[in-house]
Amino acid sequence: MARGARYGGMVVSGARRGVWRSVRLLVLAACALLALDHLFPPDLGRLQRVSVQLLDADGVLMHVQLSADGYWRLPLSLDAVDPRFVDTLVAFEDRRFWWHPGVDPLALVRAAGQWLRHGRVVSGGSTLTMQLARLLEPRPRTLRTKLVEIARALQLEWHYDKRQLLSMYLTLAPYGGNVEGLRAASLVWLGKEPRALSAAEAALLAALPQSPSRLRPDRHARAAGLARDKVLGRVAAHGGLAPGRLAEALAEPVPSRRLPLPRQLPHLAAVLQRERPAGSAFPTSVRRELQRGVAGLAARALEAWGPRVNAAILVVDHRQRRVLAYLGAADTGDPARGGQLDLVRALRSPGSTLKPLVYGLGFEDGVIQPGTRIDDVPTRFGDYAPANFQDRYHGEVSAREALQWSLNVPAVAVFEQVGPARTAARLRAAGIELRLPAGAEPGLPLVLGGVGTRLWDLVTLYAALAEDGEARPLRLLADAPEGAAVSLLSARAAGQVARILEDAPPPPEAVAAEAQREPRRIAYKTGTSYGFRDAWAIGFDGAHTVGVWVGRADGSPSPGQFGRNTAAPLLWRVFDLLPAAPRPNAPAVAQADAPARLPARWQRLGPAPAARSALAVSFPLDGSRLPLPPPGAELPLVAQGGERPLRWLVNGVPLAPAGLRRSSVWLPDGAGRVRATVIDARGRSASAEFWLERPAPWP
Repeated sequence: MARGARYGGMVVSGARRGVWRSVRLLVLAACALLALDHLFPPDLGRLQRVSVQLLDADGVLMHVQLSADGYWRLPLSLDAVDPRFVDTLVAFEDRRFWWHPGVDPLALVRAAGQWLRHGRVVSGGSTLTMQLARLLEPRPRTLRTKLVEIARALQLEWHYDKRQLLSMYLTLAPYGGNVEGLRAASLVWLGKEPRALSAAEAALLAALPQSPSRLRPDRHARAAGLARDKVLGRVAAHGGLAPGRLAEALAEPVPSRRLPLPRQLPHLAAVLQRERPAGSAFPTSVRRELQRGVAGLAARALEAWGPRVNAAILVVDHRQRRVLAYLGAADTGDPARGGQLDLVRALRSPGSTLKPLVYGLGFEDGVIQPGTRIDDVPTRFGDYAPANFQDRYHGEVSAREALQWSLNVPAVAVFEQVGPARTAARLRAAGIELRLPAGAEPGLPLVLGGVGTRLWDLVTLYAALAEDGEARPLRLLADAPEGAAVSLLSARAAGQVARILEDAPPPPEAVAAEAQREPRRIAYKTGTSYGFRDAWAIGFDGAHTVGVWVGRADGSPSPGQFGRNTAAPLLWRVFDLLPAAPRPNAPAVAQADAPARLPARWQRLGPAPAARSALAVSFPLDGSRLPLPPPGAELPLVAQGGERPLRWLVNGVPLAPAGLRRSSVWLPDGAGRVRATVIDARGRSASAEFWLERPAPWP
């Protein structure tokens, strides 16, 4: 008995040692697997290389770009997929997907048997998880590769749940050409999101990844249809489709062409990628229908402007500073128009569009009021001698008139009082970029466009004028926080400027259009840079600020195209796309134009002439000698004093009526003595005699 007990004890002891040995082996194997898992994690890099996508304010896809490796590949959540498609895919590709551990032993045994029986691969036996492993790390199709895929599939199932794995697969599955993933495929082949698919559509999208090149619907529609019908038949065989529904699905036509993915915001996509390089999905504040309407208006306008001309448009809800439409270029396809450049962000000369800020600073500082009188005559400011557009001068005008008519000499006179350095500092503090030549300081030419700035910055400026002088950064993304406010102008000064701009006469085209409907009151300003290189129109109502730029991207001139005849009509048409939003009734901040109603210090900017009411010709001066202008160039004639309207005669020949202007132009017919006479509304007259001389020849 004792010996038997000892023997039995030896048996128990040996069995125990065997159990412990097995446990140790299992532990070591588990540790080895954990170490391998840690050393060789699944490579999800391809899942990260997805297409950049921009969504509109309602979450609708507006723009897609190729991924970094050249594919249309959109990430996809299973929640955004029609359950019918998921059921179809699983029924066709991997019926035991929801319970196997990544590898389906039954499918592998079946595939091996078919291979032995037929001498070739009949079915691969790969699960969806194994296919995902192959998509994540493509390798040559060998037995070793199959073993690696099995190991990777088990590893993926260890780390992720079934829904996550299916989402990964549906992001990478091939669908022909450079289209990858269910969402891109549904948009390209069906023109719709995959959240609602018919039985036939679900079957087609389930079949295509089996042989994406051979089954491309745009090239092989018949083969794609047969593959789809095979899927439908299998689904019906497993009870997933009633006979009547099967017949309907089989009769549904197969799409035969590839549809383009939406690409409405190429320039905005580039901006957002620079700001957030790691981002792939950007929920913007852009309104899809408005963007489409703005692009259509600009494209039609280009037809009248001729070759090489392009346009950029920015629309903002200035109450929230949200960008509602962003058109970097109206034509992106013609290289001659430079459409690859983002002209919303391009540095250009702003022309006269900075004048409202200058007058606003003058109001804020108490230098002028809207009724202050300013001389609009040829004037030198040190070594700077600005000239009006087309060399037309109006004599004495109010600050209100000077801003509405965009007169250059009065603007420079106000700017000299306000100070160029202070104005530039105020703009920069508000986040508005100004670009001067290296080493240059802001000077008087700045107010007439002698600086580089962007449409983006000018819209920021005018949005501030619309909102009591408070500047805030514009917001592109729906989830962007509101930026800090910076005071650009006092509320009173901003209100004075807004009232003046609102009373400016609209462009003739807008007047003709408004004859058919209720007129809109838009506070706006136009601008034209030197040499007709840039035409601007920027305006606002009670809710929206719109900026329009027209010109050539290469900076060459567009003769005859200036702000009022190109950009301003387009500005009005853009406002027609927006709901009417009149500005709130602001208090009557503008002083009357009559100097007698103003305190003495605001009646006039600069020294008063000896006889303010006396009619006189202020240019050319009596007895002066002037060089004969080049052939075809006109000579300005300017009067001061008197009562408008004025009439002009040169050498006794009447000129075209000057209306309410104090200036006119005359086309000289040669050198010699000239007598210019002006007659006011009361019949009073004044004359000046001067000589036009040919320039001396070069020695």
